[in-house]
Amino acid sequence: MNIFNDFREEIYSALSRLKQSGHIPGEIVTSAISVEPPRDPAHGDLSTNAALVLAGPAKRKPRDLAQILAPELERINNVTSVDIAGPGFINLHLDDDYWRRLLQQIHEAGPEYGRNELGAGRKVIVEFVSANPTGPLHVGHARGAVFGDVLSRLLMFSGFDVTREYYWNDAGAQVDKLAAAVYQRYLEGIEGGTSGGVTHQRELEIEYKGEYLIEIGLALARGEGNKWRDVPESEWLPRFRAVAVDAMKSLIRDDLRSLGAEFDSEVSESKLVADGKVDEAVGELKSRGLIYEGKLDPPKGKTKEWDSRQQTLFRATRYGDQVDRPLRKSDGTWTYFATDIAYHLDKFNRGHREMIDVWGADHGGYVSRVRAAVKALTDGAASFDVKLCQMVRLFEGGKPVKMSKRAGRFVTVRDLLEAMDKRVGGQVGRDVVRFTMLTRKNDAPLDFDFAKAAEQSRDNPVFYVQYANARICSIKRRVSGNDAFCKPVSASDLVRLEQSDELSLIRLVGDWPRQVEAAAVACEPHRLAFYLYDLASSFHALWNKGNDEPGARFIVEDDPSLTRARLALIEAVRIVIVGGLANLFGITPQDEMR
Repeated sequence: MNIFNDFREEIYSALSRLKQSGHIPGEIVTSAISVEPPRDPAHGDLSTNAALVLAGPAKRKPRDLAQILAPELERINNVTSVDIAGPGFINLHLDDDYWRRLLQQIHEAGPEYGRNELGAGRKVIVEFVSANPTGPLHVGHARGAVFGDVLSRLLMFSGFDVTREYYWNDAGAQVDKLAAAVYQRYLEGIEGGTSGGVTHQRELEIEYKGEYLIEIGLALARGEGNKWRDVPESEWLPRFRAVAVDAMKSLIRDDLRSLGAEFDSEVSESKLVADGKVDEAVGELKSRGLIYEGKLDPPKGKTKEWDSRQQTLFRATRYGDQVDRPLRKSDGTWTYFATDIAYHLDKFNRGHREMIDVWGADHGGYVSRVRAAVKALTDGAASFDVKLCQMVRLFEGGKPVKMSKRAGRFVTVRDLLEAMDKRVGGQVGRDVVRFTMLTRKNDAPLDFDFAKAAEQSRDNPVFYVQYANARICSIKRRVSGNDAFCKPVSASDLVRLEQSDELSLIRLVGDWPRQVEAAAVACEPHRLAFYLYDLASSFHALWNKGNDEPGARFIVEDDPSLTRARLALIEAVRIVIVGGLANLFGITPQDEMR
């Protein structure tokens, strides 16, 4: 029900008539035109760039072409007048009754209002979070989790066939270091304490020191006793690695569930390696002449400490990367890049031609090499897009809260949620976190202020949007049981909506489907957070107007017809807010604010 798409089709028909009459060349391609609200509402209801876009191919000046097109546009149903502005923009004014009738269509659609078939069933795989299973998720991961989850919801709402996937980096040196840390905790837990264990083992260099590892080590000590105390690392490492990784995966899954992030599938890096998928991917590149043995030049400024050794390299520069990339470490094991190549080839082999990865901003320099590998392995048949999520800066009492993951002194997702729950209560805390994470574009830094997030004011977007819904629900409760107010709204009732701010609110509600589609195309769900805030602000302005002017209130006791019309208007607002929060943001709309 995107009215802008509907009018675009009408403009295409008008252009087709001009082609048939010979006013514009028949071979002109018209698909690039846009229809959207004008920047200044006073200029009209719809604006199109058709004359500007087609002037060159038509070999006419934009305003001259606009003069030819305007009479055809005036023939469109519900168009009352057409104006030409600036260099050739065409603004259309619509009959007020058109907007009033739109309210009834929105009521019929309900929470599904705005759902569209933009994706036409195309498969998209969205991989997000994918944190190493070496500890709980921190607030930076929370932002990526919320962004990835809401982006997936947005794409599904727009007709894409979406798979939400988590990729476990559960192989390599960092997992062995995790296992060593758990082993140390195990030694501390067995009979004799820390010193007894360490005297029988070489001193371990512990990199992961978080308290979350203590219980894992103690559980092994209780369950398996001294079994691993005096054995070489080669014997205890596989056992401790498996236990540690399983425990961390369970912890991360719990964190994600508490945040409301959902996944359809998981893929394990260690399984890809064990199944020979890395050998397969590298072999495919080698068969294409894209693997060679060579040396890399040192990066600028690192000549002295650079290890210029012979390496197995991928010719990434053929596909737009800055340098060719190593595939094996000095110990002969695969690099992370090699396993990532295998993972993305695995996505492609599972039928995914559109891939979206959500990464932390610190991985920005990694994008070009993976893009090069995907292009090389799929002959350009797969699209690969990366959405980078910038850091989250936490503030507590005006002071920054610092994070240090490996030392175990960091703010986890659980810490964040518990802190918000104490301020606002229950699941609402989670919803506040989710909405707040979408109040900035994903590639811009985000400041999360605990006090601001719990504040009940218009400066807090999530409160302001939820408060609009709660106010509407309170109005509905007030008229419940009043037959005069609650009977179905009629066309004759809707005519009573004639104030400029009422009609402006209908136009804003009517823009929701276009906003959803635009956000899906750009993969920018934060646009919808901004839109919902603007919608809530417009509703609150009408509420406040009613406080000053009794005749402007939503409930006019002696005028049931006007009341029904205004109730229909705010119900359309509620439909958009509820649909946006529940369907797209994964947030529970609040009927009451306590």
